[in-house]
Amino acid sequence: MTGDHQTLALVLFSGFIAVTLAITTWVSRRRRGSAEEFYAGGRLFSPMENGFAIAGDYMSAASFLGISGLIALFGYDGMLYLVGFLVAWLLVLFLVAELVRNCGRFTLADVVAARMRERPVRLAVGAASVTVSVLYLVAQMVGAGSLVSLLLGDAGAQARTWMVIGVGALMVFYVAFGGMRATTWIQIVKAVLLLGGALALTTLVVLRFHGDANALLETAAERSGHGKDFLAPGLKYGGDWTARLDFISLGLALVLGTGGLPHILSRFYTVPTARAARRSAVWAIGLIGGFYLMTVVLGFGAAAVLGSAAVRASNTGGNTAIPLLALDLGGGTGSTGGTVLFAVVAAVAFATILAVVAGLTLASSASVAHDLYASLRRPRTEQRGARRSEVAVARIAAVAVGAAAIGLALLARNLNVAFLVGLAFAVAASANLPALLYALFWRRFTTRGAVWSVYGGLIPALTLVALSPVVSGSPDALFPGQDFAVFPLANPGVVSIPLGFLMGWLGTVLSPEAADAARHAETEVRALTGAGAA
Repeated sequence: MTGDHQTLALVLFSGFIAVTLAITTWVSRRRRGSAEEFYAGGRLFSPMENGFAIAGDYMSAASFLGISGLIALFGYDGMLYLVGFLVAWLLVLFLVAELVRNCGRFTLADVVAARMRERPVRLAVGAASVTVSVLYLVAQMVGAGSLVSLLLGDAGAQARTWMVIGVGALMVFYVAFGGMRATTWIQIVKAVLLLGGALALTTLVVLRFHGDANALLETAAERSGHGKDFLAPGLKYGGDWTARLDFISLGLALVLGTGGLPHILSRFYTVPTARAARRSAVWAIGLIGGFYLMTVVLGFGAAAVLGSAAVRASNTGGNTAIPLLALDLGGGTGSTGGTVLFAVVAAVAFATILAVVAGLTLASSASVAHDLYASLRRPRTEQRGARRSEVAVARIAAVAVGAAAIGLALLARNLNVAFLVGLAFAVAASANLPALLYALFWRRFTTRGAVWSVYGGLIPALTLVALSPVVSGSPDALFPGQDFAVFPLANPGVVSIPLGFLMGWLGTVLSPEAADAARHAETEVRALTGAGAA
């Protein structure tokens, strides 16, 4: 990349950072310091605002960089990610949004523990939530590193490390000083920028091919190196039974995982009513659906304009397909249009990463403070001093979570960001979702069932990933020089998700204590009517 690209992109990115830091500073001066303000932004956001914030939270680096790159490399099979991401919102809308808003207060554990013994349930759900958030954070950090490597060329190796550290430091600042209110406004600004950037690029791709979708697809197939197979299922997931089973596993994780993502569920606590939560989900579905339609055009556009070989040569995971496409659509290397468009896309991608990592860090620090710390260090009370102590712990936890995410991101720098997010979804679907659905809909569900459900999904998911080709035994694994892969699938969901549901059922039927019928009735009324909701 030329010096003009670097300078302009860094100027635009610096401008976004300045705006977000101003928002955080403004919010930090206005906040009351209460737990409700820090975790839920005072529950004052409108459905439209929250819908944009949810979209900003959900449309991550995996969506903008990873999925487009996968489509550019694998065609039809690359689209499977976005189908799963979008269909998942139907589950959230119809089964989760309103009930979570009515039953919970700040975190996912609030819902699951509503009619259980709190300590063991909060410890289990809190640990699972932190694990999911850190995995998701790693994907965003890897995306940041890929962008910097592309932007700075030969200086990319060292610069990538410092950019990952810089993104981690910024996200800690946003969360520690601004809480949910600052994070929400950062996500709203980012959603507007991302949708605007994607729309501009999509328009340019359509104009390049004169509005002819057939010409776009045929050119993409021709330049992919795979011919018509590029437009048919099976290029990535159709080679053998293992690949097909891997696809089923991925689909299960993507469709079921959203309902167990802590940073998404916590967004429903920022609106005043359950009706507002449902309307927030509707807004989010519309915005996210439109964005993913544009992502399809951009992915095939990258294959048609650049060629799959050029995309893979820049980054083996395809993470830089969109910035390279923007450079070409603007006029190519050295042109003013190419420089400007590349810089704008790079800045928008950076903004995307910053906004998402802020939401993830907030969700994980909330789980540490509100669930783990509250369960281990003191009896759960509603005293003002106790709540302030909890918020202080959340700020400290943000630093620890940021440090862990930075270290893991530097280790996983060559993996596709959409794939990394798929792993986070698999853990969420295995550990969080079974316990959440059982707690909401199964009258007999007990404390032992909740704990067994969480650990019964979390431990197998992490173990299978550790023993999969993702970690060892393949050239693009985390440890390419080692080979201890005994589990053939890259996505553990097909095994770990059923195990999560099975262990929840088994723990319940083997529990020595019966479910508390009175507390279940109270929770059911609260979930369906909102009576007594925070």
